[in-house]
Amino acid sequence: MNDSPDPVRAEGPAAVTEGTPDGPTVLVLDPTGLAKHEGLPATWRDKTGAWQVVWCRLPADGGLTQADDILSDPPGETVHVVASGPFADGALRLAEKHAGGVRSVLLVDPAADEFVPPGDGEVADQHWEDDHRERIDGLTKNGVEVRVIAHSTGGASDRIPAPLPLGHPDVVAGVADAIDSLGA
Repeated sequence: MNDSPDPVRAEGPAAVTEGTPDGPTVLVLDPTGLAKHEGLPATWRDKTGAWQVVWCRLPADGGLTQADDILSDPPGETVHVVASGPFADGALRLAEKHAGGVRSVLLVDPAADEFVPPGDGEVADQHWEDDHRERIDGLTKNGVEVRVIAHSTGGASDRIPAPLPLGHPDVVAGVADAIDSLGA
């Protein structure tokens, strides 16, 4: 990740929290800094009746510290961490540090920290998973499920190169499917 964030993306809150404390917590680690205006992306808003979404804006000062604090003292029983390519490795590190408080790490285009040609997202992500197999297996042994939930397909629905933005409808659907299948 770039050590000197774009000053425009760094503006705004370090984290935005919306939703019910009665459901699972979905901790979004956003390397691009969406939710700048203190509200979740529109695609996530209909999930706040069932989930508590904590959107950590990593370009903002304190975004990563806020994520670490939340995982040190989780707001509920179940926390699902969501991250995309530029911060996939960082999400694994956080989950390793806080394995007792994390139920899953849900990744979007984890291989996209490097250039991925349009349409090659799924293959690149499989290679990324193979390269990180030991860490993924270690997290699994500690009760943390690691899944790739969305890939850039390079098709008309993406409209941009990988990684898919965390506000993309396919990302929200992937998170919902994973939470449903994990039972929390």
